[in-house]
Amino acid sequence: MSQATPFERIGGAEVVRALAARFYALLDADPDYAELRALHGADLEPIRESLALFLQAWLGGPRDWFEARPGTCIMRLHRAMSVTPVLAGQWSDAMLRSIAADPRIDPALARQLGEALDRMAFAMVPRPEMAAG
Repeated sequence: MSQATPFERIGGAEVVRALAARFYALLDADPDYAELRALHGADLEPIRESLALFLQAWLGGPRDWFEARPGTCIMRLHRAMSVTPVLAGQWSDAMLRSIAADPRIDPALARQLGEALDRMAFAMVPRPEMAAG
């Protein structure tokens, strides 16, 4: 018997879409995320949909995000935006809050996802040795 993917364990597309919606609602409403919010356009719907599809694929669900963007590297895409430690921290904090707000997500899985997404956010911050080479 195969082990369930994180996508299945989290509750599927409905839970992932709710997570993305909460994340962007926080960015829109909480002044602590003002710098991160300023990087986005007025209409958050397209990026909300993109985040939901990315997370869905990243968690082992349908790969629509990657199929629509063949060869796209999410890390390279964000590194081109000059992500700072402050922006990475805002993204990570908002994502952790979004995950924690959903009682359908198992606390152990929530912790694992939060840690992995936190590492991903901070990995997008350019390191000095990257700029030199």
